[in-house]
Amino acid sequence: MFCINVDGLSKSYGSVKAVNDISMSVQSGQVFGFLGPNGAGKSTTIKLLTTLIQPSGGSLSILGIDAIKNPLKVRHKIGVVLQQPSYEPTLTVEKSLEKYGMMWNVPKNERKKRTENLLTEFDLIEIRKKRNEDLSIGQRRRVQVAREFMHDMDLLFLDEPTVGLDPSARRKLLDYLKNKVKTGLTIFFTTHILTEAEYLCDEIAIIDKGKILAIDTPDALKNRFGKEKTIKIHLIKNQPELKSQLSGISDCKIDFNTGTNITIHSTQSELVLMKILRILNNNGIDVDDLSAVPTNLEEIFLKMVEENVSNN
Repeated sequence: MFCINVDGLSKSYGSVKAVNDISMSVQSGQVFGFLGPNGAGKSTTIKLLTTLIQPSGGSLSILGIDAIKNPLKVRHKIGVVLQQPSYEPTLTVEKSLEKYGMMWNVPKNERKKRTENLLTEFDLIEIRKKRNEDLSIGQRRRVQVAREFMHDMDLLFLDEPTVGLDPSARRKLLDYLKNKVKTGLTIFFTTHILTEAEYLCDEIAIIDKGKILAIDTPDALKNRFGKEKTIKIHLIKNQPELKSQLSGISDCKIDFNTGTNITIHSTQSELVLMKILRILNNNGIDVDDLSAVPTNLEEIFLKMVEENVSNN
């Protein structure tokens, strides 16, 4: 079952097309990653999907509801955490959570139970009595994300929710989201941190200049666009003559970072590596360390965006 269906969705501001005729479907019960550089159209897309703004064209169904005709009906079933900071300056952390529960008509006993649970899950116990205006940026962000879980929802939109979080808090949030998805929640997730997308997302869309460039699983994207591997060789001592000896090897790009460090990029990594090792062996050159690293999602992302820029 798809909880998001988008067909030909567009949003224009004058002559600028912030979102340009995009189509996609998001499966229920998964984390859908939405990646793109600054100005790619990510935040505008989220505002369209959450009914905060109306599209210039196309159709949009959220949880089986026509979101263009029935925006209020959609808003009762979703949660939204936008990039922009949102907090009540003079309220304490726990009062912020309780107030949010009241806004969603959560019964008092359940409200107190959820507040205590979220204070624990988001490491907010020690600052529960602090006012939001006295918190750090990272702490405010944790409160902003935590309070969204005070109410029941079928679909949660998170627009770069880990901004300002330290590595420990970031990983704890990602694990919390993973566990929530196991209960049936669907998450639409944007991030600039590619390792987050690899760790969390079941499927990923890459957007640039308002257009979707690809949609697939992280592994499938790596298989489709990441055939290249990076080979790193560290020699025991400098070998100046090696540069000319390796220059004749085809199907690869070789970078001599220093006299002892060599980096090779190739889509034929196994074959290239065999040729390099043969040359090293024939010349009695000792290797201190060697590794072959598969292409990661970040390299694919950068490659696709660069290709999109060059094609336009």
